[in-house]
Amino acid sequence: MKPSVVVMGVAGCGKSSLGAALAAAEHLPLIEGDDHHSPASRDKMSQGIALTDGDRQGWLQTLGRLLAEHTEGVVLTCSALKKAYRDQLRQACPGLRFAFLDIDREQSLQRVSARASHFFSSSLVDSQFATLESPVGEAGVLRLDALQALSALQAQASAWLNEAPALTASNPKDCA
Repeated sequence: MKPSVVVMGVAGCGKSSLGAALAAAEHLPLIEGDDHHSPASRDKMSQGIALTDGDRQGWLQTLGRLLAEHTEGVVLTCSALKKAYRDQLRQACPGLRFAFLDIDREQSLQRVSARASHFFSSSLVDSQFATLESPVGEAGVLRLDALQALSALQAQASAWLNEAPALTASNPKDCA
């Protein structure tokens, strides 16, 4: 059984692209975290208003429930900017891993500004970096350079996931 993984990072780092590529390569279901934001949160973000911890609480609960339902492994895309958010997801799915797409502000802003059909306003990029608590050094985290080619990122993430010890139903690290 493969471990569940969150592809995380600030807006524009490539979470959706890597999440889809990793899910396909590993034959795992994909949960696109953005699909689970409330209409009110989507509206706030489209107006350039940063979400609060309170705005994210229900969203994180929903994502945690979805992770727990996928006991055979899953790929989730989610910014997971704060350690408290990652810990909440870990509580729902012990043994959860995080692939952190690290990108600088300028590249993030360039990518977000180039997106035509996304609800996220480029004016929120600075708030993403202000909120980010780097996961580097936390257990179960792989740091990836978001500027690498998608194929290289997917290969690195797949190799890392496949190095993990196999999880079994009797293992307390399962998402059950």
